[in-house]
Amino acid sequence: MSGFLAGLCVAVLPLLAAGFWLGRRTARPESLGGLGTPVEHATFQTLHTASLAAPPLRAGLTGETARRSARRLRTLLGTDALCLADQTQVLAWDGVGDHHRAEIMERLAGPLETGRGEAFRLNCDAPDCPLRWAVVAPLTVDDRVHGALVACAPRESAVLVRAAGEVARWVSVQLELADLDQSRTRLIEAEIKALRAQISPHFIFNSLAVIASFVRTDPERARELLLEFADFTRYSFRRHGDFTTLADELHAIDHYLALVRARFGERLSVTLQIAPEVLPVALPFLCLQPLVENAVKHGLEGKADKSRISITAQDAGAEALVVIEDDGTGMDPDLLRRILAGEVSPSGGIGLSNVDDRLRQVYGDDYGLVIETAVGAGMKITARLPKYQPGVHSASRRSAE
Repeated sequence: MSGFLAGLCVAVLPLLAAGFWLGRRTARPESLGGLGTPVEHATFQTLHTASLAAPPLRAGLTGETARRSARRLRTLLGTDALCLADQTQVLAWDGVGDHHRAEIMERLAGPLETGRGEAFRLNCDAPDCPLRWAVVAPLTVDDRVHGALVACAPRESAVLVRAAGEVARWVSVQLELADLDQSRTRLIEAEIKALRAQISPHFIFNSLAVIASFVRTDPERARELLLEFADFTRYSFRRHGDFTTLADELHAIDHYLALVRARFGERLSVTLQIAPEVLPVALPFLCLQPLVENAVKHGLEGKADKSRISITAQDAGAEALVVIEDDGTGMDPDLLRRILAGEVSPSGGIGLSNVDDRLRQVYGDDYGLVIETAVGAGMKITARLPKYQPGVHSASRRSAE
């Protein structure tokens, strides 16, 4: 991660060179106030303008994002006109001379194919149009050309050619980050689908069978369990949000455990100790439920006597500490390591490795699962959740549905 940030800084620094171009056109001594020299003022203005142009571009290159960022980018370059284009059309034009759109698109064929920039003279008979020169700088991500930035000016300028190239490279970094965000979203969606697919058909069948068994003998109990089943499946298969709250996740777990208790009765004992302070904490969706399902499976598997599961959620300062523990059959630590490393995937293994991977992806490697187990010694799973993490937030379950 540090290498990536260093690379990003290197990508941003060339914008300061564009700041000198901006400073030559905009900086005036009387407007500097306490900011120092004209160069310092131009540098500040460049970074500020770049920070305003970045958010739209982080959503990718579309007509809307191009329109929202074009003016800021034109300000960075200090040109009379600037346009952003994809492979087929001009997405946004800011400034004068938009009647040059067709000519620009004709001249973009070469740069869009080769990924190399070029500059050319514009043909214009309009007496009130100041544009006579255009600089094309391709926008590339992973050696693939997404589009082009075109800066237009009244005359040739070597400085503009260099500045347009640097700004185009900075825009390309933002588009690369947008691609990473989209890839991350697709990965999370795939992982959630994997967890949903892991919800055991046997659990669904057994739950419905238990509900059916109460229909004649205890209709009210059957009705209660049917509502528990509906709430659990509604939460598990909801279509919105990568994150949820600890309160909502525990609420879904309560529905799940109600169905398990209805089937196994006195064989399963569950204790919960939840600190109210941690209920609003946001966490990845379907993060704890697979861990509880794992505890139920290994807690009851191969045991004829009563099994005990405890779920605690404690306030630990800047973090919430969630511990799920069972007294079941446990697991060989070497096998567990192989499961978490993705080397093997026995029944129940997908849930553990999936949750561990998602926690590390969202919070960093310091926040993976801590699992203590041995054959015949049960299993204790600890998950640490930061109370606040940039980008991790969740609306309430009621408002989400």
